[in-house]
Amino acid sequence: MSGWANWAIVVAVFASAALSVWVVQGLVRDSLARYRAVFTERARLRMSEFFFFIDVRQLWCAHVVVICVMAVTCGLVGQSWTLAAVGAAAGAWLPRRLASHLRDRRLRRFDAQLPDALLALGSALRAGASLQAGLRQLVAESQPPLSQEFALMMREQRFGVSMDQSLASLHRRVPTEAASLVVAALRIAAETGGNLAETLERIGATVRARLHMEGRIRALTAQGRLQSKVVAVLPWMLVVALQRLEPDTMQHLWTTPEGWAVLALVAALDLLGLWMIARIVRIDI
Repeated sequence: MSGWANWAIVVAVFASAALSVWVVQGLVRDSLARYRAVFTERARLRMSEFFFFIDVRQLWCAHVVVICVMAVTCGLVGQSWTLAAVGAAAGAWLPRRLASHLRDRRLRRFDAQLPDALLALGSALRAGASLQAGLRQLVAESQPPLSQEFALMMREQRFGVSMDQSLASLHRRVPTEAASLVVAALRIAAETGGNLAETLERIGATVRARLHMEGRIRALTAQGRLQSKVVAVLPWMLVVALQRLEPDTMQHLWTTPEGWAVLALVAALDLLGLWMIARIVRIDI
């Protein structure tokens, strides 16, 4: 009777373990499917904003490769599963950070092109050209991204989209204050008329002065922004160096609750320092 009871316990434990593995596998599979769907949709939208038409399946494969490479590299360098998990998280975060950086750079370039474009459009209107003719000339003579955005706006109008809706789409793609001023001026001109050439020239002068002030602020706060990068990277570079020099001593950092608490404290203080520096160097105009 005792033997049958032992066998029943073994079978019950094995069945419970198998059921747990099956449930966890299903949860992981569903989570990966949702993550892939969210990633591909966001990647499609971001690439369309950049006018890059790339197969999102290739981007997903590249994203998985980056995560695997970062995880393996950090795991081999640190000889730790914890560092491998950190590397995988960094590999999942880097593409989003890169996309945000490229989007911000594209918006800054659009704003930098805007004053000259508004001056050229105002000159065309003063010469007697219509708004559509002036926009076509602007698209032909400008460089991306400004030419791409206005060309898309005019293409929407040719397909029957109203002027107001195409301007709203332009503002949604380029959500900057300079673009909002231009969109508001074109909307008012389309509805009520008025001296649009003079309005565009004034907006161009305002945007140019604003960009000049932003450039001065960026130059004055460059040291603070560099310090934020040093604050972000230095603790973790020190951890990697100590891991290479004293792996036995650093092993307690990865395998004990006290070590995990120290890592959490370092990460929290690092994020707090980054937040404080960002608040200091962020100056609104």
